[in-house]
Amino acid sequence: MDKDPLNVSTRQARFVGLDIGGSKTRGIVWTGGAVTSDHSVGSTNVQNVSVETARENMAELFAQLEAAGATEVFAGAGGIDTDDDAAALRSLIAPFVPGVQVSVVHDTRLLLAASGASEGVAVIAGTGSAAWGVNAEGKQARAGGWGYLLGDEGSGYWLGREAVRHSLRRMDAGQPADELTAALLEYCGLAHPGELIRHFHQDTTRRYWAAASPVVFAAAAQGHAEACAMVVQAAADLAGMAAKVASQLDIPGPIVLGSGMGSNVPALQEAFKLQLAALGLHDVHILQQDPIFGIPLLVGAQQPAT
Repeated sequence: MDKDPLNVSTRQARFVGLDIGGSKTRGIVWTGGAVTSDHSVGSTNVQNVSVETARENMAELFAQLEAAGATEVFAGAGGIDTDDDAAALRSLIAPFVPGVQVSVVHDTRLLLAASGASEGVAVIAGTGSAAWGVNAEGKQARAGGWGYLLGDEGSGYWLGREAVRHSLRRMDAGQPADELTAALLEYCGLAHPGELIRHFHQDTTRRYWAAASPVVFAAAAQGHAEACAMVVQAAADLAGMAAKVASQLDIPGPIVLGSGMGSNVPALQEAFKLQLAALGLHDVHILQQDPIFGIPLLVGAQQPAT
């Protein structure tokens, strides 16, 4: 891989990159190949917040970014599964950058590019989860990424929800709160497991429960059997998605794990590697930088070299 993914025309240009996640949106302006503006706001993904909130957050972001003179906005976001999805996001962004080209892709593409790879499998483990890959012939494949109501196994939300389910099952069995339930109740500011039902359904968001995932990892680190099982299952689900994509593309890797949990939780990383090794996949990498830094490679790849 070329150590400088930008061609000459891109290094001379000014463009905006957006990484639109379930919890936050980060925007960076590159000018002449260097970062000249970098700000974050709340999520602008309409799968996670209302259209009104997404628009307000996007307005706040562009008010902070020094984007004047940019020739392109390149955005990666979860839930970009159809042309209509991409068009809806472009229409959300376009009013803030009149006359500027807006490109939209699924956020897994940012992750793979940020690893410096032009082919392989990217696995997102953050508020949500998904896997995407591309091979040397340009064939693409996806697995997961269905959203929290249908899937998102192995995600932060999934772990938070599983901790709630664990606590409620103990309550139904007449068992006292264990260490995991006690930590979850402390996180929620609740006194009794029974309060979790209303709290879950009426008072909280997907981001809120994803942010509860450290409770599970902390309990697992203390040897809590059910929490350990949740971490193993999360890793197995993420590895399963990666293996499906690798099989469809007939490639052995590289497989890149990233996003909030994927890049920052060693216990999940090690379990993920073990699960993939059991499937015969050993070329596994942990993303060491935010996915947004894959955008220069993607912008450079779509512009002719000069």
